[in-house]
Amino acid sequence: QVQLVESGGGSVQAGGSLRLSCVASGYIDSTYCIAWFRQAPEKQREWVAAITSGGIPIYADSVKGRFTISKDNAKNTLYLQMNSLKPEDTAMYYCAAGRWSPHYYYTVPDPMKYNYWGQGTQVTVSS
Repeated sequence: QVQLVESGGGSVQAGGSLRLSCVASGYIDSTYCIAWFRQAPEKQREWVAAITSGGIPIYADSVKGRFTISKDNAKNTLYLQMNSLKPEDTAMYYCAAGRWSPHYYYTVPDPMKYNYWGQGTQVTVSS
């Protein structure tokens, strides 16, 4: 089984930036979709961004233009660069990986599609 470990969370003022990292214990092959989710207290877990099994980055409307998802295969690491942070971005952030078919774009935000999850890293944005 694959283990995912997030890091890089912290506290930042609105308008600031953070970069989250997610390191896998082993390589995830190109058939996997890898993604970031977040969950605030008393709210449902929501999808943030993903790199599809076809290698295409996609984003939730709430973060589009502010966040960038990327990966470094040599380092076995997934990243989330977060700029222009807002208080509503405050949440526990999780990385996840899964594979399924057919791999339509509309299925990517569904957390039930992901088999592997990290333990999360906290992001707090103050006004």
